[in-house]
Amino acid sequence: MALCLSVSSQNNILFGSGFFPSSPSWMLGNIIGDRQTSRKKPRSTSFSVSCSAPKIVRSPRLDNLVVKQNKIRFLQKLKTLLLSKPKHYIPIHILSKCRSYLSLPENRSIRTMIYRYPTIFELFHIPMPPTPLNATKSGYQLCVRLTPAAAALAKEEMNLKSAISITLANKLQKLLMLSSHHRLLLSKLVHIAPELGLPPNFRSRLCNDYQEKFKIVDTSYGRALELVSWDPQLASPLPDPKLNSPELIVDRPLKFKHLRLRKGLNLKRHHRNFLIKLGELPTVCPYNTSLEEFDKESLEAEKRGCAVVREVLGMMVEKKTLVDHLTHFRKDFGLPNKMRAMILRHPELFYVSLKGLRNTVMLVEAFDDKGVLLEKDGTLVIKEKLLQLVREGKRIRRENKKQRFYGNNLGKHDDGDNEEPNDDDDDDGFENLFDSDDLDLDFHFDDNDENRQLEGHWANGEFWTANDATEPW
Repeated sequence: MALCLSVSSQNNILFGSGFFPSSPSWMLGNIIGDRQTSRKKPRSTSFSVSCSAPKIVRSPRLDNLVVKQNKIRFLQKLKTLLLSKPKHYIPIHILSKCRSYLSLPENRSIRTMIYRYPTIFELFHIPMPPTPLNATKSGYQLCVRLTPAAAALAKEEMNLKSAISITLANKLQKLLMLSSHHRLLLSKLVHIAPELGLPPNFRSRLCNDYQEKFKIVDTSYGRALELVSWDPQLASPLPDPKLNSPELIVDRPLKFKHLRLRKGLNLKRHHRNFLIKLGELPTVCPYNTSLEEFDKESLEAEKRGCAVVREVLGMMVEKKTLVDHLTHFRKDFGLPNKMRAMILRHPELFYVSLKGLRNTVMLVEAFDDKGVLLEKDGTLVIKEKLLQLVREGKRIRRENKKQRFYGNNLGKHDDGDNEEPNDDDDDDGFENLFDSDDLDLDFHFDDNDENRQLEGHWANGEFWTANDATEPW
């Protein structure tokens, strides 16, 4: 009788609370048992809730590098387009068909943009080619070409890339070793070829000169580059960045675990603890592991994904690339679906710049506190010389503008061929416009072009010859 009263009183307390007004006793026992069983389950390794992507903290010094690159995007595209022609010049009426490749808006003329860089491009006239309709009619057409100084820099850059071809071949081999199936489509490699420092003709030259490393094969998706041999020396990943601050006054272990971040960056405590815990895990080699070996929501998969992105950015000349370029290789490199969120979760490794139409990811450890690269490639030295020419051109245009308003030329009108833009020189409004890097072109250098003896070609108006290059139009 006492036992029945105790059970009845227990049921009255539970049912009287209002949680289970109509539940029988056997259902209540199952619910209580399920709750006790669920408490005994081990914790999952998921981190999606506690470590979501944080808010981006801007770095003006790193953003400035992206802005400078975007401002000279038109210059680089037109230079590559000119060097892809056998005679290194293009008529203006032919160049007008390349507006989509140059990403020019309708209200912006090509000649106006050419006049922005007087030390890089120059205009000249050649005779009109004879046609059956106007065989007796003579005339001239306006063309654009590189200045002697810019052409010399282009020649120097091509000679440098030919000298370091073995280094560029090692980059391609490492990318193939990172891929899951050891094969990458050439159409995808074209997107990151300029950032890797590869010449535009790498598909016809570089890919065929090192057949002991890789070869070109035909697939159902197009032509691809396939790995031939595995190099164990190239399979060594970048060393882990130092999480603990090395500037210690006393050589003793820290009382609290320290996470080294860039200046001005503060993280929440749970995010900081997550990064410290991730850094204490054993190193995951991206060359010898794949994403299928780990749980998608595990810390090991997160650590491997960061290692893959670090390896790819470490191969870049300027240690940065577009986030969209990494998205193209997401399945090839075994990166997670939410790759951008993974990059944002690790501000100690990567920085995402929002400048431009598309976001740019940068390797933080490759830059100092002032935003300067710690190790500069040889091609960057040539790029600095090109930027000096651009600054010299701006100085010349500024002086010409002062002479038009305050000099002897005040009140004189220039003809149509010598018109210049009237907007500001320092801000052309194109820093966020040219974001396409599909350089599907080939260089053609001849020994006779060094002296710029093009009179023989101007006489008959020849500027176009058949070649293996794929034209953007």
